[in-house]
Amino acid sequence: MDAALQLAGIERVKVFRAGIWKPRTRPGSFEGAGEKGLRWLQRVQRETGLLVTTEVATPAHVQMALDYGIDIVWIGARTTASPFTTEQLAVALSHSNIPVLVKNPITPDLELWIGALERFNRMGITKLAAVHRGFYPYEHSRLRNIPKWELAIDLKSRFPDLPILCDPSHIAGRADMVAQVAQHGLNLSLDGLMVEVHPNPSAALSDARQQVSPHVFSQLLQKLIFRDSSSACSEYVDFIEQTRNKIDSIDQQIIELLANRMKLVEQIGEYKRDNNVTVFQLRRWERILESRVEYGERLGLSEEYIKNLLRMVHKESIRRQAEILGSKSQPNSNE
Repeated sequence: MDAALQLAGIERVKVFRAGIWKPRTRPGSFEGAGEKGLRWLQRVQRETGLLVTTEVATPAHVQMALDYGIDIVWIGARTTASPFTTEQLAVALSHSNIPVLVKNPITPDLELWIGALERFNRMGITKLAAVHRGFYPYEHSRLRNIPKWELAIDLKSRFPDLPILCDPSHIAGRADMVAQVAQHGLNLSLDGLMVEVHPNPSAALSDARQQVSPHVFSQLLQKLIFRDSSSACSEYVDFIEQTRNKIDSIDQQIIELLANRMKLVEQIGEYKRDNNVTVFQLRRWERILESRVEYGERLGLSEEYIKNLLRMVHKESIRRQAEILGSKSQPNSNE
């Protein structure tokens, strides 16, 4: 109620979000208050006038949410990834007129995301919106989830009338980066934000690092630029802007992958140093060139382009391994 009462005083806040059931990756952590939390949401409705929403993951959750008069439900990323579960929820909601928000699946699969939306639409649910919360990174990333903005752009392009919200909290994973991610989502003409707010973020029972206080949230909203997506931007983002944002997203992923690659190079350099292993391995470098060029050509990239790229990457690997081995005079090296 502390959070709800503070948020109700912020003009742009329209919906109060609370996870009554929390599907955690591993058991033993906080998994939500359960049904009694639905009574708390009823109180939020009465005392603040805000709409309320919670995540549903089973038909039983759906029925309880409907029984308690929840205004909106959302489908979490783990659920969206399962067509069987999504179908069950669509059937359970088929006789209601409640709006449904569908988060992107954990993996970057646009067709799976669209398929989940279609399952609800086929059951007569027309009040639909998507929530872009990023995708699980299999390698270390400065963000909790990889945004892959190009997928949100593609979804908007294919379904221009579908509202898409941005969840900057899950993408950022850190409170100090929420504003930056939120602004990027708004710049892409996404239609709203789902932000995690807590009166005392450090005491939050889940995802404490990515939550902001109501005061910080209010300041964040004042600083964000909400651009008009009408008139000249009637199709939200023109082709050039869409394509540039896809390139930006891919470039970020390339840089993070190169950083991860360099960490592996460093591990090998340390092993060579500790085990007195010969640095230069000509056959390894020849195999790298041959296999990568062949793979690049299958993807439509020229041999020269791939070789030039690999030589730059290899040159930096040489430099780093030379540092590790304690000799900057090594003529050559190879990971």
